[in-house]
Amino acid sequence: MFVAVIGAAGCDEEVAALAREVGRQIARRGAILVCGGRGGVMEAACQGAKAEGGLTVGILPGIDRREANPYVDVAIVTGMGEARNAIIARTADVVIAIHGGYGTLSEIGLALKMGKPVVGLHTWELRRDGQPVAAIIPADTPVQAVELAMSRARGEPG
Repeated sequence: MFVAVIGAAGCDEEVAALAREVGRQIARRGAILVCGGRGGVMEAACQGAKAEGGLTVGILPGIDRREANPYVDVAIVTGMGEARNAIIARTADVVIAIHGGYGTLSEIGLALKMGKPVVGLHTWELRRDGQPVAAIIPADTPVQAVELAMSRARGEPG
């Protein structure tokens, strides 16, 4: 199973700790972590996954594998800038959004458009015509986020 972890390229230690634990939980369950391959949430999640012996894939915006964080096992260069977000969303069976900025929001939108489940951990909330849209599955902890993600990727009802 491929689990994308999305979030900002820069984050504080509190958000990084959440991402590291998400990465650990993904690896413990034998899933492959997919991300944008750079810093912040992406690096912390990869670090957590590597600490548990997991496999990490970074889908990079540029053309140089060296831009990947040191915890990426497989660095895929795209030369596509932020357009690489579509590749991340398409590659994933499920997406976990942690905090994040507008790039994260674009990945959430793409994943939802592609029919991929999106679990949110302290991230965006969506509204349409002023009314909440329950498209992002909320989680309160890293363990809950990964459990929800894995069950939704297997098609289990929520």
